[in-house]
Amino acid sequence: MTFEVVCEIQPSTRPDLKAVRHQIGTLSTVSSTFLIPDNHIGRATISSIAVAHEVQAMGGRSIACLNSRDRNLLGFQRDLLTAAAYGVDQFLFVYGDKPASGNRTSDLTVRSMIEEARAFSGDLRLGAAAGLKPLPGFKRAADFLFLQVSFSVEAMLRWREANPVDVPVYAGVMVLASQKHALALGAAIPDIEIPADLTERLATDRMAGVEAACAQVEAIRDSGAFAGVHLIPVSRYRDVEARLARG
Repeated sequence: MTFEVVCEIQPSTRPDLKAVRHQIGTLSTVSSTFLIPDNHIGRATISSIAVAHEVQAMGGRSIACLNSRDRNLLGFQRDLLTAAAYGVDQFLFVYGDKPASGNRTSDLTVRSMIEEARAFSGDLRLGAAAGLKPLPGFKRAADFLFLQVSFSVEAMLRWREANPVDVPVYAGVMVLASQKHALALGAAIPDIEIPADLTERLATDRMAGVEAACAQVEAIRDSGAFAGVHLIPVSRYRDVEARLARG
């Protein structure tokens, strides 16, 4: 089985796809599949379905992320219709972080989104996110899983052994762009343990986060335990491409 690098695209908060196209074009040398997030930074971004269509127009494969936080059932049905019109047929469904206002749009869940999408069409490939904990039964019915970001390959391997599934699983790898980024991420998501030595190196070495992430990708590949990685290069996508391209 071919090890797959699924690169996440930084979505645009402006009505301009130039930066998105540049990311796709740059990363296409090391990845043929791209995940497009859905308002994951708590700000409105261009529709993940529209960007997924752009990826396909540029010759890549796309996975559009949709969160339950920002839509009700009617809005979700609209998204499925829009995706069908655009030829987008792969989705990652997530619950979505709690919004700053403390309010959610609806009672949609990942489970109900999977059920609704299955009823809409049997030709869709549907994925779900998995944390480093026992996998809920309904997520085992997904076509693929994205394992949460971790900086410990050992923790990922322990989870994989404890949660055997027959569908592809992609391990989450994030590039730390700077020491400030590492500290902010650690404060915002306490479940993600960032190695102290990496945080220290980031203070003086701007490439430390890129090197660490690419080395982690290689370690996950060599383990043979995963179908691939979900790589989040953030703003350092040029550096990530250069590092992975040279092997």
